[in-house]
Amino acid sequence: MKRRSLFTMVPAASALLALRSSGKPITDGALTSAGFTISVQCWSFRQFTLFEAIEMAAAAGAGGVEVFPGQKIGGELGDAKVDPAKVAEQAPAILAQCEKHGIVPVNFGVTGIPKDEAKARLTFEFAKALGLYGVTTEEIASLDTLEKLAKEYDLKVCFHNHPKKPNYKMWNPDYILETIKDRHENIGFCADIGHWATTGLDPLEVIKKVGPRVHAFHMKERASIEEWTHDRPFGTGIIDNIAILDEVRKHGFAGNVSIEYEHNWATNQPEIAQCVGYLRAYSKMRA
Repeated sequence: MKRRSLFTMVPAASALLALRSSGKPITDGALTSAGFTISVQCWSFRQFTLFEAIEMAAAAGAGGVEVFPGQKIGGELGDAKVDPAKVAEQAPAILAQCEKHGIVPVNFGVTGIPKDEAKARLTFEFAKALGLYGVTTEEIASLDTLEKLAKEYDLKVCFHNHPKKPNYKMWNPDYILETIKDRHENIGFCADIGHWATTGLDPLEVIKKVGPRVHAFHMKERASIEEWTHDRPFGTGIIDNIAILDEVRKHGFAGNVSIEYEHNWATNQPEIAQCVGYLRAYSKMRA
């Protein structure tokens, strides 16, 4: 049996186990035995509140969540939306909900961060209060400010990519790499695998070029490279996420792998659980 076929089979059982999770603390912490964190980008659960997304991610077996700005928080904060300017009010509630369900916040984004240092500092203070690993952004025009604060707060700044479109440069990994190559090591990529595929780029070939600078993933699976296809459980498409993870781990990757699942919005938790199972199986095989 080919290794990829094995990984296609493993998640189904893992998904059933994950969905029976009682949300107890993860005994081994957020890091897997392969050295990275399995998280869910809460955008995957954007039709729910953040509190619900945290609970759903934990039940799916993830160890972390990536929080995004503007999501309704829920719980005692009701319809209030995630906002770094309200850190004193929001951070304790978010952390309490994460602790309740045995999960940790790992990243914040994708978020705009201005050049103005005082305004940009709000995002970094929010990240610090949540104990995050990094922030995810596309604001490469703010690079000088971001580099200064990334060093000061010892946080990763992870540059994200969307698909190619007119007058948009961030789709191009060569552009990002050329812009950040001489910057502090805390500056790197949040590699959105699916968006590269939609653009017609082979994600594995891109990773072979930018691997040392990858700090985080928005990991996806697709049926095609060359055209848009919807997200699907890992191991059921054509993206070689196994080889992609092997490649970044050659360079000491110890960041977060966020599962971003932009399909079946109201009912995608079982599919996300399959993706978690895939990553946990990989981690055990590479431990």
